[in-house]
Amino acid sequence: MRRALRLAASGPWPDPNPRVGCVVVAAGGTVVGEGFHDGAGTPHAEVGALRAAGAAARGATAYVTLEPCSHTGRTGPCTDLLVAAGVARVVFAQSDPNPDAAGGAERLQAAGVQVSAGVLADEAAALNARWARTVVLGRPLVTWKLATTLDGRSAAADGTSQWITGEEARADVHELRATRDAVLVGTGTALTDDPRLTVRMPDGRVAPHQPLRVVMGLRDLLEGARVHDGPGTVVRLVTRDPREALDSLWHKGVRDVWLEGGPTLAAAFLRAGLVDDVYAYVAPALLGAGRATVVDLGIHTIADALRLRLVDVAVVGGDVRIHAVPARDDATTDLHLPERP
Repeated sequence: MRRALRLAASGPWPDPNPRVGCVVVAAGGTVVGEGFHDGAGTPHAEVGALRAAGAAARGATAYVTLEPCSHTGRTGPCTDLLVAAGVARVVFAQSDPNPDAAGGAERLQAAGVQVSAGVLADEAAALNARWARTVVLGRPLVTWKLATTLDGRSAAADGTSQWITGEEARADVHELRATRDAVLVGTGTALTDDPRLTVRMPDGRVAPHQPLRVVMGLRDLLEGARVHDGPGTVVRLVTRDPREALDSLWHKGVRDVWLEGGPTLAAAFLRAGLVDDVYAYVAPALLGAGRATVVDLGIHTIADALRLRLVDVAVVGGDVRIHAVPARDDATTDLHLPERP
C-alpha cells in the first residue's frame, strides 16, 4: 500500500479527480502491475495497473489507495474491470467520499472478490484532503492572499501599492499561485493595478504551467489589459456574486482558487463564508492612511469578529507570512497542499 501511495502522489493537483495509485501483486508476492491516475480524462490507476499485469492479474491482489469507483463517468467502473480481470482480492485505503462514485466495495463483494478496507487510511486521506473537501463543499476551495502594512493598508493614499512586500515574499506568492488552478481578481483590481496574474519564475520568466486567469465583475476590461499577455487562458465572469462565480468555475473543472482581489471582492467572499484559507503577507511598514485591506464586513462589535485559526507563521525575507483558516465549525485546518514525490 505504501508503494501505491507513492504512485498516487505522482498524480496532479489541482484536478477534478483524486490522486490514486494501484499495485497488483500476484499470489506468489510478485508485483505484476502498477498505475496511477494522471488527471481528469486519463485512465484510472486500476486501469493502468491491470493493463500492465495482463493475464497475471487473475488470482492476484490489487492494492488501491482509494475505494475503486462503481460509476460510469468518462470511463467505466473500475470495479467491473477488477472483476473481469479475475482479481481475487482488493485492499484499499480510503473509502470514497464522493457519493456518486462510492459503493465499490459492496459491488466487488457481490461479485465474489474479497475486500479489505482502511489500510493506511489516514495517509491516503491526507494525500487527497483538499480534493475531499471540495467534494463535501460542492465548490472550489478559495485561498485569499493579501499583502498589508502593519496598520492594515493595502495601498497608500495616492493609490500606489507596488510594492508593499519585498522580493522574497513576492516570489513566495508565485510559488503558491502555481499550486492552484485559477487566480481570481475583480474588475476593480484589473482596472486599477492592471495585473498579469501569471506565475513567474524567480528570474522573471513566465512559468510553463499557468493557472486560469479569472476576472469577475460587470465592468469591461481596458483594451490591451496585461491580463491577456502571456500563455494560458483568461476567463471573464460577468457577475459580482461569489457563489455564482465559484459555480461557474466548478463546472469548468476548477477545484482550487487563489483569490487576489481587492478589499471589496475579498469582503464579498468573506461575508458569504467562501474563504477556506488566508495567506497574509505583512510588511513591517506603516502608512497611516490609504486603502484598507478589506472593506466593511457588517461586523459592529468585537464579539462578532471573524476569527481565524492560526496554521503557520514564517518570516519570508523582510516580511511575515501568516497562514490561517476561518475558525468556523465546518473549517478544516489540515488542508495542506499534497506533497509531490
